Amino acid sequence: MLVTDDDHPSLSSSTVSTTPTAPQPTAAARDLSHRDLTLDFARVLCVILVVITHLLLVGIGRNAAGQITVARTLELQPWFNGLSWGGQIMPLFFVVGGFASLTAWRSAVRRGGTATEYVRGRVIRLALPTLPLFIFYVIVIGAAILAGVDPSFLQGITTGAGSPLWFIAAYVLVQACVPIMAGFHQRSPKLTLLILLAGAIVVDVIRYSTGVIEVGLISLAFVWLFIQQVGFWYADGWFSRRAWWQLVLIAVLCYVALVPLTTIGTYSADMLSNLNPPTIPLIVLAVAQACVLRLLQRPLAALMRTRGAQGFVYLAGTRLMTIYLWHLPLIIALSGLCLIVPGALPEPASAAWWWTRIPFFLVVLIGLYGISFLVGRFERPRTFTTTPSALAVGIAAALTFIPAFAVLEWFLDFDFAVLGAVCMAASVLLLGWRPWSTSQRSLERKTALLS
Repeated sequence: MLVTDDDHPSLSSSTVSTTPTAPQPTAAARDLSHRDLTLDFARVLCVILVVITHLLLVGIGRNAAGQITVARTLELQPWFNGLSWGGQIMPLFFVVGGFASLTAWRSAVRRGGTATEYVRGRVIRLALPTLPLFIFYVIVIGAAILAGVDPSFLQGITTGAGSPLWFIAAYVLVQACVPIMAGFHQRSPKLTLLILLAGAIVVDVIRYSTGVIEVGLISLAFVWLFIQQVGFWYADGWFSRRAWWQLVLIAVLCYVALVPLTTIGTYSADMLSNLNPPTIPLIVLAVAQACVLRLLQRPLAALMRTRGAQGFVYLAGTRLMTIYLWHLPLIIALSGLCLIVPGALPEPASAAWWWTRIPFFLVVLIGLYGISFLVGRFERPRTFTTTPSALAVGIAAALTFIPAFAVLEWFLDFDFAVLGAVCMAASVLLLGWRPWSTSQRSLERKTALLS
């Protein structure tokens, strides 16, 4: 059986101790009995689909005249909007994240854990893997500036390369709120959803009536917290208690609702455009995708009983942050290298270009596997030797949020890369991680062996 540190009580990153703690058999048995391995598969599938989407979006090649052309190839296709209704899977990722978060939080509470310990573990799992990426950007962008690379060309590259960092801002925000939102869910689950939905609606009304797009950034909280709450409902079995036809009906109604929202309403039919700032259609998609996931539970559960599927999910799942954070820089770097190889990158959107996506995808996966040996240690389970205060954890969460949010709002450049490197380093130090600590490295190795 595949066990990840997100949900296993003895491996949860929210655990804080001075020595390796013994497993808790009773709690472990209780947690694993509620485990749904299809959610591990869904989480990995979401990230793989993100890689594929970006691989098809980044259209770099040469035309018949040998000139370099750059285009967002996938978005130029007439069928792209319809495809985005199924291909925009980030809502599903937050639903699955909500399930895992509520499970881990309840497990931590049963073991006597605190909100500070829980949030600390969640923040470190986001800040630590992001730190080497920002350091990488400082070096690469700084070198490009010193080399005299055309600023407009460099800005275009860095804007695309930094786009996945929005996730760090949104996810650290909702994860830091898990203890509070779990309490609201316990006391008033329906009212909590209604308040979040009302907040998202109000923000969208103000945004589209005033034309001030930046107002929509407030919905980083309302939309993604709502979707995380849907994951809480999934964890509590609301979707599993629905008959199959009810789930089908809800999913169909959600997708039907997207038609007037994107035709009569003000929202774009391109679900990628509805991502940042997040809008109401993402909430509709999240409910539909949660229903579809539950409908597929039996075949996916059967798939996850096979060794091949378990091996794939384990291999990708233990490198998930590396895959997500590093896939786009790798795609851009490989595309640049292929430009010097005659015929390696045909003109974007040509038949030959589409066919090159298959071997290119395989090369990207191999490259990410290799990168994981360099930076993979930054996403291993963490055991700490000191316990920071609630204030320190709050500051660390804010430091993790700020540079990612800045990139979301103003795009990546050298200054924001430096800001990110400094903030992420300060965050992980505040959370108690010491890269030079021999005792900590020993504890990390022992923890990794248990996983």
